[in-house]
Amino acid sequence: MPGEFILETEGLTKEFKGFVAVNNVDLKVRRGHIHALIGPNGAGKTTFFNLLTKFLPPTRGTITYNGVDITHEKPAQTARRGIVRSFQISAVFPHMTVLENVRGALQRGLGTSFHFWKPEQSLVHLHARAQELLAAVDLQDFAEELTVNLPYGRKRALELATTMALEPELMLLDEPTQGMGHEDVHRVTELIKKVSAGRTILMVEHNMNVVSSIADRITVLQRGAIIADGPYAEVSANPLVIEAYMGTADAALQGAH
Repeated sequence: MPGEFILETEGLTKEFKGFVAVNNVDLKVRRGHIHALIGPNGAGKTTFFNLLTKFLPPTRGTITYNGVDITHEKPAQTARRGIVRSFQISAVFPHMTVLENVRGALQRGLGTSFHFWKPEQSLVHLHARAQELLAAVDLQDFAEELTVNLPYGRKRALELATTMALEPELMLLDEPTQGMGHEDVHRVTELIKKVSAGRTILMVEHNMNVVSSIADRITVLQRGAIIADGPYAEVSANPLVIEAYMGTADAALQGAH
């Protein structure tokens, strides 16, 4: 039986020449939850994601996924386990159609992504699944549109579809609503809720409205360390969290220099 927690870190630490970016983080992500990682700029959230996806090796500490220690695995090994990251900057091919982007992601899942010489017809069997994924993120009407022509919020929806094409068990979403207007934020928030069915999501997010509306649990980082962890009502009332976001007068003054 799979355990209650899909992902656990213990004492996870990353130092860069004396600067501690991630400091002794013990995190538990419950299977099937939407878990938000929040904190002020420079809190270590992106570095923490880079440790989880093996873009950076930890200085010390362990990462356990589905009960297996994956701390020293290579990025590709970790990705094959079902941990898939969606990037802060839209990671889709602008001069391919929306459908081609999703189909390309499905090919990666099959391990046939380098078969560029194969005829178009050989991809037909992926067509139905690609259409399903587009429908899941409300892009069915944009299938033949060149991706470069999509509005920003729709590009992020496409990125969700291409991430789902890799059949992730754990989706890491890095600032999924960054740079969006109110309408797009609402749409993408609803999509995240929709695609979370049957999988676990760990997301870095700045928008508190998003976090409060969809996160089951929230972990707050400041200067690389956890200062609070729990449901939104509890975390948002925590004096340490309020201070981290609002800042004391001294912190505000230091920030001005």
